[in-house]
Order: sequence, then structure tokens, then C-alpha cells
Amino acid sequence: MTRRELLAVLGTAPGWDRPSAGRAVAPVAIARARSYDDGLEGVLGTLFDQLGGLGRLVRGKTVTIKLNLTGSPGLRFQGRPVGVTHYTHPKVVGVVAHLLGRAGARRIRFVESCWGTGGPLEEYLLEAGWNVRALATAAPNVEFENTNSLGRGKRYARLKVPGGGRVYPAYDLNRAYEATDVFVSLAKLKEHGTCGVTLALKNVFGITPASIYGDDAGRDEPNENPTKGRQAILHEGRRQPSASAPQELDPASRREAGYRVPRIVAELAAARPIKLAIIDGVETVAGGEGPWLEGLRLVQPGLLIAGTNPVSTDAVATAAMGYDPSAGRGQAPFRECDNTLKLAEALGVGSADLGRLEVRGLSLKQARYPFAS
Repeated sequence: MTRRELLAVLGTAPGWDRPSAGRAVAPVAIARARSYDDGLEGVLGTLFDQLGGLGRLVRGKTVTIKLNLTGSPGLRFQGRPVGVTHYTHPKVVGVVAHLLGRAGARRIRFVESCWGTGGPLEEYLLEAGWNVRALATAAPNVEFENTNSLGRGKRYARLKVPGGGRVYPAYDLNRAYEATDVFVSLAKLKEHGTCGVTLALKNVFGITPASIYGDDAGRDEPNENPTKGRQAILHEGRRQPSASAPQELDPASRREAGYRVPRIVAELAAARPIKLAIIDGVETVAGGEGPWLEGLRLVQPGLLIAGTNPVSTDAVATAAMGYDPSAGRGQAPFRECDNTLKLAEALGVGSADLGRLEVRGLSLKQARYPFAS
């Protein structure tokens, strides 16, 4: 890294928040939120206004919100509520839904491929301690769908990777990801062992149904009652998905999670484009993505970040965490994996070039909160 690049990452380079002339891409907005009781509606409303407003994006449309509920809801870090550690916080979720409804969204659907179950998403949220009734009434026409299996649909949707893909040519997903006008990734500001960071892009890894890509997926057909995660197929490539779905392009390729997961995430983000990326960094954890990891610690960056392009939004969020979003493998935070942002950029999903991005609201210098211990 050159000295100028280092200064940029530290948020001290002149013109840090100004895009190169004539080269600006989708803007990213940052806001300060000291707590989940700190006027979230006003903070998020201003954040969305800085992006041009929600109305032009969602009015009269079906909006599908992918939550970040990684791991079992019964697994807690230091006994804390999951929303202040590794899950998206329910208050952020509720306010986002309320603002979408107020902006004219016709229908709002919360989705997640819930770990270890094909049961109702509402039950999963109740186990996590969420007020499901409050979410259901946050806006008109709110729905919930556990996309770990077929759910309410009659068939899976096959979403193709533009350009044919590198790991899989297409993915079979719950119909909720096809039957929508606006797809929102509502993520948590965290690091990740096999992706470097887990933000708006990595959140879409969870759209894959365990019925097809899980450790107990059916060999020939989906297992509509999955009880396990996606380690064997997606992380390690020790077996293929259900034969009903597209198979790997190259079964002889590297079986390492740090190679596979970033590429799968980039492919999913290309196959199912994200129209709005929102990252909850009010309270979170540093040192990894969940309480099953050693060395985890509680942090309070006090940030909310949003953008209309997931690569650009993740690039700004990565920089706010004190990292270089263009870093290569072997450099923090991508020490043991390839850079998902650059892989998604190569697929045409968006730009990770900080020199082309316009940051609105809080400046990156003001927002910077180093995650490295």
C-alpha cells in the first residue's frame, strides 16, 4: 500500500469524501446513532433522504428484506441479546419497515434462511427474543418467509449468474427472491473468517436454502425439513447440492472455504441484485461473525450505513472499520480469504474504488472505528 492509499484508509487524505471528477458512482450515506433508542426513525429517515429518498425506489412495489440472523438464536455472546452482538437489531428492522411502508411500499417481506430449521421465520424470531407483532404491524402488508426450504412456494426459482459463474452457473432459491421488485440486504457491521467482512454482500450467502445446499440436503431432491448448516457443500465442497439444482462447474477446483465462500457470495449478489444495502453498526462484535468463535469482543461503533449499491456500501463500511477495501488476500481483513468486494466488482455488481465514491452525511474520518484489536 502506498502512503497516499494508507492515508485514504485512515480518513486523513485531502478530498477523502469527494469522488474523482466525473467518476462518481452510487453514493453511500453514513449516520451517527449512539444507541438503538437514539431517535432511529429520524436518523434512518435522514440517511435515506441523503440517498435520494425511499419513495422513488419502493413506491407501489414489493420489497424483500434479507435479515442477518446468523447461527442459532439460542447461542448468545456473554448472555447479551443477539441484536446487540451478531444479529441485525430488531429496532433497526422495525424502523426500516415503517419507513418503507410510509414511502409507499405495497408489500414488505422479511426473509432469512434460518439456521437448522425449515419452520416459520416468526418462530425463529420469537426464539431470538424479537417482538414479532411489532414487526408485523410496522407497515401495511408485512409477510415473513423462512427461505431455508420451499416454504409457501410451489417450486424453486433458478437465478443464473451473469457470465456463467465460476463456482456454480446458477442457484436454486426460494421463490421470495424472484417474486420481488426491490431486494434489500439489512446486514450487521462485522468481520468474518472466510470472507474478511460480513456486510451487505456476505449477507446474501444466507439466501441459499439448506434444503438444497445444507449438510443434510437430499441427494436427488431437496430435503424440505433441513436441520443443518451449509458447511459440507458451500464452504468445503465435500459433496454436491441436490441433483435437482445446478451442479458445480469445476469439482476439481480448490476446496478451501476462503476461496469458495467469497466467490459464491459474489455470484449470489450478481444473480440476485441488491437495490438497497443497510448496515447496522450501532452495536456489534469485533473479532469474527458470531459467538462460536474465540476472541470475540463487544464494540459500539455507533454507525448506520446505507447505499443503493452493495459493493460501494461495503467498501465504505470496510474503510470505516479501519481496513482497506481493496486489500488482497493475506492483508487484513482478508487474511485467509479472497476479497469478496473485488470479486463482486469483477462480476459487474458495483465499484469498490473509494476514489469513485461519494460519502454523504458523516464523513469517513468522523465515522472511522478501528476493528483490529
